[in-house]
Amino acid sequence: MYEIMKKFEFTGETKTINLLFGTATLHRIRAVAKFGFVEIGELGGWIEKEENLSHEENAWVYGDAKVYGNAKVYGNAEVRDKAEVCGNAIVYGNAKVGENAKVQDKAEVCGNAIVYGNAKVGEDAEVYDNAEVCGNVIVYGNAEVRDKAEVCGNAIVYGNDKVGEDAKVYGKAGVYGNAEVCGNAKVYGNAKVGFVVKPGFGVKPRFGMMPRFTIMP
Repeated sequence: MYEIMKKFEFTGETKTINLLFGTATLHRIRAVAKFGFVEIGELGGWIEKEENLSHEENAWVYGDAKVYGNAKVYGNAEVRDKAEVCGNAIVYGNAKVGENAKVQDKAEVCGNAIVYGNAKVGEDAEVYDNAEVCGNVIVYGNAEVRDKAEVCGNAIVYGNDKVGEDAKVYGKAGVYGNAEVCGNAKVYGNAKVGFVVKPGFGVKPRFGMMPRFTIMP
């Protein structure tokens, strides 16, 4: 069994962040090996424990980015700027999370996916392939954003939704329930695709009576 060579160390600089139930102490990292575009001695971002960032391949946490909880960043993934990855979330492959984006809970961001802006990806949601999620978007539940799909603006994607292929969801659009948006379809403005849930009235499809919707060109 071979020993993995370490590529970073803690600098000794720490910061404490407030969580919903308590606090976490994060440690600034510094590269001790050259890999990817990272040079020996280069300062990185903040992690809570060594397990948050793999010593293998080229994954790195840059700038003021934070990775904590049981979150893991590995492969060639990058977490940049003031982005956060926390909970049990994982970011891997060639994925990039940047600016003020947050990936949390059990969410996964992988492949060549990019999550940035003030976007939030949470619960069991997945963003993968060459998908792009940005702006003030929220992706959660069991939702999937995949292929070359783009979700931006103030859009919300949740439930068991799938946004894929070359589809675009933007503006204040909402995709929810068991909806699928694919092909070259565009959902924008204040459009809603999926279910409308009203407390006390159960679940009612927005369009027709079928519980599943596929929006295609």
